[in-house]
Amino acid sequence: MKRYILFTIYCLLFTVLAAQGLSEQKIIEKMASAAEKIKTVECNFTQTKQSKMLSKPQMSEGKMFCQQPDKLRWEYTSPRASTLVLEGTEARLLKGNEQEARNKFIGEMARMIMNCVAGKNLTDNKTFQVSAKEMPTEYVATLVPQRKDMKRLYTKLVLHYNLKQETVTEIELHEKNGDRTLIELHDISINGK
Repeated sequence: MKRYILFTIYCLLFTVLAAQGLSEQKIIEKMASAAEKIKTVECNFTQTKQSKMLSKPQMSEGKMFCQQPDKLRWEYTSPRASTLVLEGTEARLLKGNEQEARNKFIGEMARMIMNCVAGKNLTDNKTFQVSAKEMPTEYVATLVPQRKDMKRLYTKLVLHYNLKQETVTEIELHEKNGDRTLIELHDISINGK
């Protein structure tokens, strides 16, 4: 009798775990499928940085324009104006009237932001290990870096995908040093002019 009960419990546990895996895969597929339909995104954003080094969270606001496959304009409007521009393989950081800054790190950051907004990171198994869960109004995808350069900076990225809008509306960046950045996207316009 005990063996039968144990066998039944193992079967139920296996069924539950298998169903969760299918459910998770379907969530990732839905998010990736919706992302493929996105050609342009325009929105406002609020960025909140929490750090052990800061006495209170640091807030920034701005506008973002993204055009697939490789154009991004990430423009901070407050507290200081600066703009991150990605066109193809070229990335630039513009700070008011100051000289442009160009380097590989800026380009990688711009591509990561663009790929998070467009949902491309969900299917890139070489860069991230992805898990997902369904909440009442959103899907939440957790991306754990697999590449050494990403692992040095981040422990995970969390994407919040709004079911009604069918797009990513929040991005959490969890840094290796314990800092956390939350990017909230507002007034989102997809595939506009």
